[in-house]
Amino acid sequence: MKKKVLIIEDNRDLANLLQLHLKDLHFGVEIALDGISGISKAESGSHDLIILDLMLPGLDGLEICKRLRSNALYTPILMLTSKSSELDRVLGLEIGADDYVTKPFSIMELMARVKAIFRRIEQVNNKESDSVSENIKAGEIIIDTEKRSVHLGGESINVTSKEFDLLVHFARNPGRVYTRSQLLDKVWGYGHEGYEHTVNSHINRLRAKIEKNPEQPRYILTVWGVGYKFADYESGDE
Repeated sequence: MKKKVLIIEDNRDLANLLQLHLKDLHFGVEIALDGISGISKAESGSHDLIILDLMLPGLDGLEICKRLRSNALYTPILMLTSKSSELDRVLGLEIGADDYVTKPFSIMELMARVKAIFRRIEQVNNKESDSVSENIKAGEIIIDTEKRSVHLGGESINVTSKEFDLLVHFARNPGRVYTRSQLLDKVWGYGHEGYEHTVNSHINRLRAKIEKNPEQPRYILTVWGVGYKFADYESGDE
């Protein structure tokens, strides 16, 4: 089935150029030229990727990203930012954008990022299809990878797309220690060097949701001077 991409970009010439190149890769493409129409199209959930400009009339890219993730819409987001907006890039990643490209960028670079996102999705889907009938259980946490749901003590826990991916990665590898750079590479993918503090933010938010006492975590443990690991309940590691 043909992949569908939504471009939310107020520069019509750039949007049309991106559309042309994406169609060359056999993607279906839809364009929104402002934030209001962009969020309306994005919330339909009918797209496989959203290319989202940061600066938009009506509703900016950060707010669109925030709303989509708060609604548990897991469509991958590739954010377009300017070189001078590092803070906005950090906020975008922490809110739930999957990748970013800084303007001005080459079309070849952006197409490579698009392909990389779809490769990561395919890898995740392949892993999940291999264990589609299995839930991940750790302590009182049950993770359903097919439904992308998390339950703690029988209660549903609302997590963002990246929080879910991070939790699944930890839970699939209990007891293994990861540096922040390794987690960035495994969960966010290549190209996020220098944003290790984004990992800290996601872990802090996850702890607030799954730990009875985030100051004394039972699940996501800090390995001082190295990074983090997930408690290995089979070996009694808490």
